[in-house]
Amino acid sequence: MLSKFHPKIISMKRILLLFTCFLLIFGAGAQLKTSIVCNNFVVDVLGGKVNGVQSDFLQARIKKELPCFTSEEPDGTTAKCGAGVFYKDKDIYFYTTRKYIEIREKFQGKLTIPLMGAARNSLFKWLGNPKIKDVSWDAYQTQYGTLVLHYNKAGKINLIQFSKLTTDALSLCE
Repeated sequence: MLSKFHPKIISMKRILLLFTCFLLIFGAGAQLKTSIVCNNFVVDVLGGKVNGVQSDFLQARIKKELPCFTSEEPDGTTAKCGAGVFYKDKDIYFYTTRKYIEIREKFQGKLTIPLMGAARNSLFKWLGNPKIKDVSWDAYQTQYGTLVLHYNKAGKINLIQFSKLTTDALSLCE
């Protein structure tokens, strides 16, 4: 019979203890993690902000303020529209290289002025006359920069873009 201090038993206990420690350490990584949640998106049309985020914010700051993004294009990318932070599930896109925010037709959030789907001839009461007028879009000069509204064939707004840049400096992605 082996004594309780036999070297083979001691080394087996050490191996078992070491194995248990590894399981505990690597098992700790499998703990529950909280989901990233953003508040409802509120677009301040006249202020040029989304939940306080402005069109000239850097990617890191946008991701910090609105952490529930679905994808991104990093700074220095060769993508057609440049770098950006995107919220595809909410249909809102922050183009950081070009410094503008784009709100598309299926936007999931609140607009301080109900522009999406509004008729082209109903905007004067909120925005006045456009600075530039085209067949399918109008550009308005605002206190913060530029607001561009795009219209569908029925003359209703289906795309909103805004930036702190002037109409002369703004470069939108097509």
